[in-house]
Amino acid sequence: MNAEDPGLVTVVGIGAGGWPGLPRTSQDALAAAQVIIGSSRQLSLLPDSVTARRVPLPSPLLPGLSTLLRGDVTVLASGDPMFYGIGATLARLTSRIKILPHPSSVALAAARLGWPLATTEVLSLVTADPATVRRALNPGRRLLVLSRDASTPAQVAALVREAGYGSAAITVLSQLGGPAEEVVTGVAGSWEHPPGDPLNVVAIDCGDGPPTSLVPGLADSSYETDGQLTKREVRAVTLAVLAPVPGELLWDVGAGSGSIGIEWMRSHPSCRAVAVESSAARSMTIRTNASTLGVPGLRVVTGQAPAALDGLDTPDVVFIGGGLTHPGVLDACLAALRPGGRLVANAVTLESEAVVAAAHAKLGGELIRLSVSRGSPVGGFTGWRPMMPVTIWSVTR
Repeated sequence: MNAEDPGLVTVVGIGAGGWPGLPRTSQDALAAAQVIIGSSRQLSLLPDSVTARRVPLPSPLLPGLSTLLRGDVTVLASGDPMFYGIGATLARLTSRIKILPHPSSVALAAARLGWPLATTEVLSLVTADPATVRRALNPGRRLLVLSRDASTPAQVAALVREAGYGSAAITVLSQLGGPAEEVVTGVAGSWEHPPGDPLNVVAIDCGDGPPTSLVPGLADSSYETDGQLTKREVRAVTLAVLAPVPGELLWDVGAGSGSIGIEWMRSHPSCRAVAVESSAARSMTIRTNASTLGVPGLRVVTGQAPAALDGLDTPDVVFIGGGLTHPGVLDACLAALRPGGRLVANAVTLESEAVVAAAHAKLGGELIRLSVSRGSPVGGFTGWRPMMPVTIWSVTR
C-alpha cells in the first residue's frame, strides 16, 4: 500500500448470477465505487449503471496489486473472497480492508447435492497438481474439487479411476447460481463427458475402493523402490519422533524412495517437505511415489548434501536418512535449523552409529534402538526373521 494514502480496499464477492444475485449492500458498494478491479469476466457482470473506472486484474498479480491499491478501491472476487479467493491475498497487503462475501461455489454445490460441508473435504486444483486428489480418496468419503478449467473434470475422473475408485459417482456443477447453471453426472470408470464450462466444481462420492491410511507406516508395497526404503515399522516410529505439525517444513536428506517426506506431507495438507537425493534415478522414483500417494507438491532436489542444501528454505525439522558419514552433512543440517527446530537421524551401519554417538555425547537429545522381526515361513512352520536394527537419534536445537 502507498504509505501516504493507504485508502480502503473493499472486496465484493460476486457469483455466476452477476448483479441480480448480489445483496443490496454489495450493489451499493459497487455503485459508490470510483475504481473497480477485477477479471474481465467479473467486470462484464456489472451493469452500465455502475460508472466506476474498471481496471483488469494485473499480471503478475502481486506486484501489480501493490501498485493499484492507492486510495479507495473496490476489488471483485469470485464467490467468497476469503475461501481460496483474492481476499486472503489482499488481507496480507493491507489491514484496511472490508469484505462483502457472496456464497462460494462450494457452498452452492453442497446445497445442490444435499451434502453437509462439515464432513465433506474440499480441495482446490486452481493452482495445485490434480494428483493432490489421490490423498483424499478413501471408501465412503465425499469430496468437492474446485476446478482449474474445463479439462479438470476428465483429469479428476481418470485419477480416481486409476486409484481403484472406478465406481465413484462424479457430478460436475457448472455456472452455479447463474442462469446457465448445469449439472452433469457419471461414474469415474466410464466418464466420457466432453469438456464443458470452465467455471465448475467436481463432486466425488468415493463409494468403495482401496483404503489408504493417513497414519504413518504405509505398506512397503505402496512404494516403487530399488531397495532404498525406510521399512514400514521403522518409518512409523521415525515419523512419530519427527512429530509433524501443520504448516511445518521438513528436509528429508538422503531421501531414497521418498517415504519419509511423503508420509510427512500426508499427515496434513499444509505440511511441506523437500526431498534431497543424490541419485537422479531415485529422484524420479520419489516424484512418482509422491504423485501416486497424493502429495505431488513434494519438492525433489537432486544433489549431494551438504552442497545441495544451499538456498533451500529454512526447515522446521530435518531428517537424515542417508549420508550421515558424508563430511559436513550433519553440521550443515544442524546449522540450517531454526531455533527450536528438530533433527532426527537414522543410523544402520557401525560408521553412522559412531557419528550419532559422538553427536549425542556433544549435543544430548534422545536415542532409540529399534529392532524389528517379521514372521516368515520356515519350512512348514513360521519363524521370526530379524531386520537390521536401527538407531534413531533426535535433538532439538
